[in-house]
Amino acid sequence: MTTVLIADDQPLQRFGSRMLLESQDDMTVVGEAANGSEAVRMTAELHPDVVLMDIRMPGLDGIEATRRIAAAGDRTRILIVTTFDLDEYAYAGLRAGASGFLVKDAQPEELLSGIRAVATGDAVVAPSLTRRLLDAYVHHLPTDSSTEDLPQEDARLASLTDREREILTVIGQGWTNTEIATRLHLAESTVKTHVGRILAKTGSRDRIQAVILAYDTKLVEPS
Repeated sequence: MTTVLIADDQPLQRFGSRMLLESQDDMTVVGEAANGSEAVRMTAELHPDVVLMDIRMPGLDGIEATRRIAAAGDRTRILIVTTFDLDEYAYAGLRAGASGFLVKDAQPEELLSGIRAVATGDAVVAPSLTRRLLDAYVHHLPTDSSTEDLPQEDARLASLTDREREILTVIGQGWTNTEIATRLHLAESTVKTHVGRILAKTGSRDRIQAVILAYDTKLVEPS
């Protein structure tokens, strides 16, 4: 059973999401939060598998709430829900520690499959779509001082083997596991093993965080 906390300042949106989720045999809603502060507090109390996180909420917004939840080191995964005209905030949410994002007008089955994917540690958005999102908005966001003037060898890459560094680079370029296996002449099971080791060694929560790492460390440059 996947437990879900719904964080949204609109009661009707929360009601609709609850009705949809509780119609599923493998999901249950453990709580509702009307703002980011409530989401942080309730996540610490309830430890849900997934937080369905709105971005624009009064007081503490969804991005900062995501950052605080991720920093706490809880097993909870966060799925950002945004609108088409706020994709730059979705990017900021991913950098804050979210495991993926969906748009609010997504089909119900997309939301359900997204929650299931996040709960199992997978990325919600396809790698190629993630790449386009990062390419489109990386230049429009304020420069983070932590990513400015990076040393030639970033510490997060130091423990990677040459093969793992190669695979991290192509993950950042939007390659799927199947594409990596085909192009690098590896078994797909071997690729999955490499990806798992990359996530563990770099402290990346999931594949999306690995993509962001590839950008931050300049393994991949925005096109």
